[in-house]
Parts: sequence; structure tokens; C-alpha cells
Amino acid sequence: MFEEAEFNQAVEELNCPKLENWEFFVETSPEGVHCKIYRQYDQASGLYSYKMYGTLECLPEVCYQVYIDLEYRKKWDDYVKELYEFTEDDNGSTVKGIYWNVNFPFPLSNRDYTFVRDSRKLDVNGIQTYAVLGKSHPFSSRKEISGVVRVSDFTQSLVLQADEKNNTKAYMYYFDNPGGMIPTWLINWAAKTGVPKFAGDMRKACLRYEDFLQKGRK
Repeated sequence: MFEEAEFNQAVEELNCPKLENWEFFVETSPEGVHCKIYRQYDQASGLYSYKMYGTLECLPEVCYQVYIDLEYRKKWDDYVKELYEFTEDDNGSTVKGIYWNVNFPFPLSNRDYTFVRDSRKLDVNGIQTYAVLGKSHPFSSRKEISGVVRVSDFTQSLVLQADEKNNTKAYMYYFDNPGGMIPTWLINWAAKTGVPKFAGDMRKACLRYEDFLQKGRK
């Protein structure tokens, strides 16, 4: 689903940001986190793409495990209504997908996603680096649900690497067309506050991850 070049491009952004034609959006520092967010207007959708560069005060390998652990995500992310992995046969091959139902605030309808994801552990100049790519993908076995808006245009990249203090240096690219009638101001507010909140919540989740594993994922 993902080419080698896509991983290389995401990893390169971590230490060599490509910000031509991107505008600075917000800088924020939740507890244990510091991040800068940039955005770029997408003419086709009328929405923005976002890039985040930041640091989280936790180990990168723990941050990576927390990010890809779907069962744990359901414990610490209040916006998750349903989240699970599944497989589907596609022209004789098995494709692994993820279903994600997201709680939206009243009176907005929930959104749900079907997407593919791939992750790699890479050696970049002797430094362990983690890259996770995801994008929307239709699966015939996951039909649309009445009252829930299916998001069909979603892309996300995440790269994690240790900095000189062995904290996590992070890069994230994000584009999401939520569909439906959502005011532009609300989408902008969600991007400005939601991404830093997610980073802060994930950092807190990293601190509790060992305890979660020791309790046997209950």
C-alpha cells in the first residue's frame, strides 16, 4: 500500500522540514510537549493540510508502541467510540485494515474511517527511527452506518526519533476531509487545539503504558 519513497519522504521531514508555501499556524506547549503546527490550503477541498514538528518528554520506542496499540488507544483517547483491526480478501490477496469510529461533539454526527496503515523501524544515521503511514481505503466488508459520516479522504504520517536528551522528536502530517456541514471555524479550532491535545494525551499515555501492559490489557 505504501512505497519506499513515501517512508523516505516522511523521515526526511523530521530533520529537514519542507515548509515552502506553508504558513505558520500555532505554537503550543502542553505539559511535557512542545509543538509547532503549519498549514497549507488545499484548493480542491477548501480545507487545510497540517504539519506538526515537536518534542514529547518520553522515550521514542514507547511513544511508537503507544501510537500503534489500538487496544490501548481505546483506554486513553476519549474520542474513540470503536477501533479495531480486520482483514479482507481483495482479488485473492489479504488486506489488513483498521476501522475507527470517532465521537464528535453534539450536534455533529460521528465520523468513521476505514484505512490501511504500515509502520517501519529504520536506522537513520545510526539513530533508531519509527515511521507510521496511514491513508483511507474502501473495504466492502465495512458498510456505511446510518447516522455516521464515512470519511473517505484521510492521510496521516508520523515519524519518531530520539533527540539528544532521549526524548521523542516527532513529525506529523495530517489531512482529513470530515465531510458533512461543519463550519470552517470549527475545523480550524479543532486543528489548533486538537493536535496539541492529542500529543499531550499521548505523552501521558506513554507514562502509563507499562502499567497497562503489566495489568494484561484489561
